[in-house]
Amino acid sequence: MDIEKSDSFLITDCGSTTTKAILILKKEGSYRLIDRGEAPTTVEAPFDDVTVGVITAVTELQEITGRTLLDGNKIICPKRGPDEGVDLFLSTSSAGGGLQMCVAGVIKTMTAESAERAALGAGAIVIDVLAVDDGRKEYERIERIRHLRPDMFLLAGGTDGGTKTHLADLAATLLAADTKPRFGVGYQLPVIYAGNVDAREAVHDIIGAKMAVQDVANIRPRLEEENLGPAREAIHDVFLEHVMQQAPGYSKLMGWVSGEIMPTPMAVGRAVQTFADDEKANVLAVDIGGATTDIFSVFGDARTGEQVFNRTVSANYGMSYSICNVLKEAGIANVAKWVPFEIDEPHLRNMLRNKMIRPTTIPSSLSDLLIEQAISREALRLSLDHHKLLAVGLKGVQQQRSVSDAFAQTDSGGTLVNLMDLDWVIGSGGVLSHAPSRTQAAWMMLDGFQPQGVTHLAVDSIFMMPQIGILSELHPAAASEVFRRDCLIVLGSAVAAVGHAKKDGAPCLTLNLSTSDGRTISETVNYGQMRLIPLALGQTAQGTISPAKHFDIGSGPGRTREVKLRGGVVGLIIDCRGIPRRLPEADGTRRSKLNEWAEALGLPRVE
Repeated sequence: MDIEKSDSFLITDCGSTTTKAILILKKEGSYRLIDRGEAPTTVEAPFDDVTVGVITAVTELQEITGRTLLDGNKIICPKRGPDEGVDLFLSTSSAGGGLQMCVAGVIKTMTAESAERAALGAGAIVIDVLAVDDGRKEYERIERIRHLRPDMFLLAGGTDGGTKTHLADLAATLLAADTKPRFGVGYQLPVIYAGNVDAREAVHDIIGAKMAVQDVANIRPRLEEENLGPAREAIHDVFLEHVMQQAPGYSKLMGWVSGEIMPTPMAVGRAVQTFADDEKANVLAVDIGGATTDIFSVFGDARTGEQVFNRTVSANYGMSYSICNVLKEAGIANVAKWVPFEIDEPHLRNMLRNKMIRPTTIPSSLSDLLIEQAISREALRLSLDHHKLLAVGLKGVQQQRSVSDAFAQTDSGGTLVNLMDLDWVIGSGGVLSHAPSRTQAAWMMLDGFQPQGVTHLAVDSIFMMPQIGILSELHPAAASEVFRRDCLIVLGSAVAAVGHAKKDGAPCLTLNLSTSDGRTISETVNYGQMRLIPLALGQTAQGTISPAKHFDIGSGPGRTREVKLRGGVVGLIIDCRGIPRRLPEADGTRRSKLNEWAEALGLPRVE
């Protein structure tokens, strides 16, 4: 069939906990989300068949929409009539723990880091990174690989024509571990080799008889070049041909879908990349879950002039199963500082531990909700710190410098994440997408990420970015329309001043703006204040913002910047609390400030 003429899409995302199904139809010339259904994922016992959850979710969707989608336990695709079946059925999956990989390279901060970026960009969860210089003994690496039992192994290292010995050593380590993949009895572990082409023969000689080795182009053919595409494609192919075939029920699901099943994080990454390309913008997106937090970014690389996509998984930071890891890493004081009422530390610790052992509970009071949002700020902060470490330029690259660089030299391998250049922040995950107030979601992202200057904020309405990402592969027009109309909820622009004054109340930013609905905004916001200015979705405000001499919003300290701001369901947020964020040390003053800011944003005070 002609995919371009398709006007009905059923898309499922088989997550770790639940399977979500959405229906997209073309109505009156445009593509819109009709509704969604949800059911528990059934990849594990007692069902051991992922399609049971898929059918249950689609059944719910069928009942909600009234459109016939099933014939018994079979999805109707292609459609049989105007209200029966769909043109395309697609699916993403992270069920059963997703795609779990180990990667290895010769140098930890060079080829091993490139291998990690390739695996993460392909939607994998990297469960360990091995390198010759990772500080571990040989037997420790062997024990680690045996213990982890990855679905797949990515072996990289060496520039073309460079070292062969270290790669042979890594292959020997893999052989000695003799690990078995998680799924499939008698099934050979897939190994993607993306290292020095001269070492291929040696690697095959060592592990070729016991493992399914597949060669792809070197991930780092030269120090100055990183080539992640072939390795990512091979990971995706092996994921479909081997790993998915072994997972319970997936061979049946693969026979139903109209395209390839895509790992959920890879699909989200595609949606983020497509949006960044369309907007020609730097984008930071987060999916904060119960066990893990994924960060996706697209930033320009000043060295190459290209937009670079990165994804990281913070496997120990989440809002339920991993909530105590956030507490451990951030410290109780850093979590408590965001709580706007008096609470003793033992009680706070117990509440968070209770959430870990009862992960499906939801806050029953405003104070419970604010505690959950307090720890989300720290989870976001820690995850972004982790992301900055991996989203870097190539290390070990020699740079040509001019005289003008003499006073501003930076090492190669610096982070690409420049929050002053950030254009969009997109939040996803229960604590952000399902926050009772969209203003609360905006405030959490402002505190967790601390974007600088002018940034547009948005959230994913019902976490449908995976479905949008896979749809963009086959029908970009439909994906783009639904993403902007039904998925992305624009909260509005935020203006955050970098710097600090000696005391609260000193002038910080002076705004002179004209809105698209004919209003004039001329006011000064003082240091230590937040201000919410109404500006509806679809409206804009243009003009200048002048910071005081100690503050910067992107043009330099004290320099006026011309801006174009977007309205949204929240409005314009003017944040003059200073960056980096400093909260008052005295508990009473800090709590009073938090309540003052809540009131300024139209949120309830909690004394």
